[in-house]
Amino acid sequence: MKKILFAAIGSLISIGAAFAQQQQMSPEEKAKKMDEFIQQQVDKLESSLKLEDWQVFYADSILNHDYRALQEELDGLTDAKVSNADLYTQASDKWAERIYNAMNKILDEEQWAKYLKSGAAREKKARDKRRAKASEAINKVK
Repeated sequence: MKKILFAAIGSLISIGAAFAQQQQMSPEEKAKKMDEFIQQQVDKLESSLKLEDWQVFYADSILNHDYRALQEELDGLTDAKVSNADLYTQASDKWAERIYNAMNKILDEEQWAKYLKSGAAREKKARDKRRAKASEAINKVK
């Protein structure tokens, strides 16, 4: 179960890596791949956390919105010919944080504990560490 949810959270970051490969796909192929990916993530969450129907609905809505928004942001960076990998990581972290916060609102205490143990807590810690490092670098420049 840890591997399943860790893969869900880690997949946000891996979307950035797979993004370059997707640039060679047609928009229809991209949309189909995104639909399949989101459905797999929802199915994994549903089975591993034993989500109720209303939670599945919200998880699906959250992942559909946030993964698609992430994809649009990554598309924008690519279209702007941005080559700074940190900007892609920041975009992934921003949307991962939004998913983390949204999932916290729909999961009960037991489900949230499982979600955190599955890798979400580790990913949150890594995002916070990257954010602190970036803030520290900005403060040094000032």
